[in-house]
Amino acid sequence: MSETVAARALSLLRQEGLTLAVAEASTGGLVGHLLTEVPGSSQVFVGGVVPYHNRLKERIGVAAATLERHGAVSEETAASLARAVRGWAEADLGLAVTGIAGPGGGTPEKPVGLTYIALAAPECCLCRRFLWTGDRSSNKREAALAALELLVHYLLYHHRQEGCASS
Repeated sequence: MSETVAARALSLLRQEGLTLAVAEASTGGLVGHLLTEVPGSSQVFVGGVVPYHNRLKERIGVAAATLERHGAVSEETAASLARAVRGWAEADLGLAVTGIAGPGGGTPEKPVGLTYIALAAPECCLCRRFLWTGDRSSNKREAALAALELLVHYLLYHHRQEGCASS
C-alpha cells in the first residue's frame, strides 16, 4: 500500500509539473525512503532533511520564537517547517512531519503518538493532527503514509484552486 501511495503522489507531481521537498522531524527519512523506492522519483522529488534537533529546524528557517511558543510538536511548527523546507530546497511544495513517535517523550498535553503533518504550497498551507497508539515503528510508518496521503489529497483537490480550504 505504501508503494501505491508514493507512486500515486509522484505521478501526480509529474502530471502537475511540481517538485517536492520534505522535512521529517519524527519519521527519520521514511517519507523520502518511500518516495525514492519508486523509479523516476528524482524527476520531482528534490530531497529532504531530518531536522530532529530544534537547532536544525532553526537552521532551515523555523523561527526560534515559534519553537519556544508552541514547541517542536505543534501545528504551528509543522506549518513553519513545511514552508521552510519548501524555500530552503527551492521546491514547489514542502511536506513536513513532526511528532512524538515514542515510547517516551510524551506528556498529558502532548502524548506519545501525537503527530502534525503539514503541506506548504505557494498559495496555502494544509496541516493535519493525528494521534497514533502503536509502537515507535508503527507510529513512524503511519505518519509517513499519512504525509503522502495529504500530498495526494492536495494534488487532487486543492492544487488548481485559489487557496486551500481545510477539507
